[in-house]
Amino acid sequence: MTGGSRGMTRYATGLLLAGALLLPGGAWAQQTQKKEPPKYIGSETCGKCHIQQHNDWVASGHPYKLRKAEDARRLGLPLPGGYSWDDISYIIGGRNWKLRYMDKQGYIITSTGVMPDAKRDIMSLKDVKRDTPGKNQFNLEDGTWSNYNAGQKNLKYDCGACHTTGYSKEGHQDGLPGIVGTWKETGIGCEGCHGPGGDHVGGKGYKGTIQVRGDKAMCGQCHIRGKAEAIPAGGGFIQHHEQYNELLATKHKALDCVTCHKPHVHAKFKDGLKAQCETCHAKQAADYKGSLMQLGGVKCVDCHMARATKSAVQKAKYEADIRSHLYKINLDPSASMFTPDGKFAKGFLTVEYACLNCHGGRSKDWAIEASKKAIHAYGKK
Repeated sequence: MTGGSRGMTRYATGLLLAGALLLPGGAWAQQTQKKEPPKYIGSETCGKCHIQQHNDWVASGHPYKLRKAEDARRLGLPLPGGYSWDDISYIIGGRNWKLRYMDKQGYIITSTGVMPDAKRDIMSLKDVKRDTPGKNQFNLEDGTWSNYNAGQKNLKYDCGACHTTGYSKEGHQDGLPGIVGTWKETGIGCEGCHGPGGDHVGGKGYKGTIQVRGDKAMCGQCHIRGKAEAIPAGGGFIQHHEQYNELLATKHKALDCVTCHKPHVHAKFKDGLKAQCETCHAKQAADYKGSLMQLGGVKCVDCHMARATKSAVQKAKYEADIRSHLYKINLDPSASMFTPDGKFAKGFLTVEYACLNCHGGRSKDWAIEASKKAIHAYGKK
């Protein structure tokens, strides 16, 4: 090809490219046009087709991590002293463990008040001073009030990443300065795990961007606290809802959460698990059948998943309100479940938590010795 021919070719190519850029419907414009991200459609829309999964989800705790006051006020939930529902914008939780409140500016309420005796039968609370730190968390299990960051001023709500669906850390939901970020749906909806469903519906009839993940890292996006390789603790218990941290510290780390759990069903329900301990631990289950503890109603989880994790209440010296996912019981008399400063848990339970919740009148030494006597078959002839 001569120099002139090459020049004409480049000229013609340039004209074609220019035309493609100028024409809105040109191939170049179509290729470079930015595709809009799929839209969130809401869990109620998902439920129109996925009825069973939606019903199971409604009965779980996931939808209730955060709710607007106008939706929560008809549920008969209590209010902190000195407040009416007109003073509340959102409630945090209120389903299984505890309940906290946000004021009309979106800040978490940390101080409460008591109405003067002369005004107890007056509906208006305008004269009530809300200057008493604490008594701002209601514990559902035992009906008590406890302190959460008592008296802290302007405590912002920054938990949206794990309490809402379609969260963005930018902006302020509803224009409330106390709220960090915005969201598409309160609570953990279908799209919190499966992704936005805008491409999945709307007549397109294909999977779109919907994801169905079964790996533990999916659950670990929220069921985690701090870094995954450590297990934060405090006050003699593991801090709440860090099952991912716990699982990774055990031999069960090769498993996924859905190996045992049904993802839409709360584990407290009879059909909430798709695998039981005996599914894998057949020998131990056979030894345990007919033992004194089995006949007495003691289950595997009562010892190997002791309630060493605290969300709201401490029931006894070594018992809180959430089952741990550590499984292994360390029988070394010198073993401590926590680091010397108490800030982190190790990858095992100790007999204080596994045994002494039931055998409260016994000692640690007694529990260790008793556990050495073929504990799974104890009492069988």
